[in-house]
Amino acid sequence: MRNVTVAATQMACIWDEKANIERAEQLVRDAKDKGADLVLIQELFAAPYFCQDQIHDFFSLAQPFEGNTLIAHFAKLAAELGVVLPISYFERAGQSHFNSVAIIDADGSVLGNYRKSHIPDGPGYTEKFYFSPGDTGFKVWDTRAGRIGVGICWDQWFPESARSMALQGAEILLYPTAIGSEPHDPMLDSSAHWQRVMQGHAGANLIPLIASNRIGTEEGRHGTKITFYGSSFIADATGAKVAEADRETETVLTATFDLDAIDHQRRSWGVFRDRRPELYRHLATLDGHAVS
Repeated sequence: MRNVTVAATQMACIWDEKANIERAEQLVRDAKDKGADLVLIQELFAAPYFCQDQIHDFFSLAQPFEGNTLIAHFAKLAAELGVVLPISYFERAGQSHFNSVAIIDADGSVLGNYRKSHIPDGPGYTEKFYFSPGDTGFKVWDTRAGRIGVGICWDQWFPESARSMALQGAEILLYPTAIGSEPHDPMLDSSAHWQRVMQGHAGANLIPLIASNRIGTEEGRHGTKITFYGSSFIADATGAKVAEADRETETVLTATFDLDAIDHQRRSWGVFRDRRPELYRHLATLDGHAVS
């Protein structure tokens, strides 16, 4: 038996980095009080979702991976509490910028960095203005809370991301997120769709999954606004939701999984035994026409 307690958090963000960090830290502490071994904070939590607008001044929010004050703050917290913390941040690397997550183990050591692979571009979510497509590839890390794989927001819509991490031995999948209303279509609500896609990743790979989203309404600089719909959740290895937040409340969710029992279930189910990768060559193309 190898029980691990995971936590998903959600919070609103304001234009006060110090206040956002303090709020996130308190949620981590609350999660630890609930027994959490691993805590997921939402995407780009140090500021409001600046990608709603294309404004050059927002590039000043980025920091390098090395010497990053946000990562250092949460590395100290991870060591104090003994929890694993994937930390989302805006990364500056030379002349490039990335939407990244630093993986901090429960002793405070920084294990590595993942850069968001899939970069969206649409009304209110103009991330291609700020971020280059990630070049790290999908990665997994051995932590005190198990072997984890982390994607970022738009990555969660791609089954290839989850399967790649699963094939590398991920035991828990994590997706920090910033998603809400669509400025161009106020009638569109993707919250249920958003959850179902990730529940499918959990079920298809027999791996528990954590998704943390933000809450609150954030106004852009050019007359738009986004209301983030929260709905953070934890799914078990069959894809069933075992914990779920509402759309408006600051929340800490927890769930406990026996990773050894799930590993036995995953191996017994046969979805990895019966894979036929030689038949999947079309997946490595953009247009579905494999080169012979």
